[in-house]
Amino acid sequence: MGRLNLTLDDATLAALNRDARKAGTRTATHARRLLREAVARRELAERRQAWAEAYRADRADAHRLTEDLAAPTFEMLDDEDA
Repeated sequence: MGRLNLTLDDATLAALNRDARKAGTRTATHARRLLREAVARRELAERRQAWAEAYRADRADAHRLTEDLAAPTFEMLDDEDA
């Protein structure tokens, strides 16, 4: 497992601590979860962008890209319900 040394300003650390307390988790655990969510959202946004470009260009692979988008979108919705 890799390590990340991160320096946060006081306001960001305070907000992270508050959010972690609300979630009932340790700050480091909460930060890891937030980072994973952010990366997943960015990857989904990139896939959506690729689909939009394929759709606008009327490319044959637009349908396949639609199927690729469906699974992560539903997974993300399931995560939000938990």
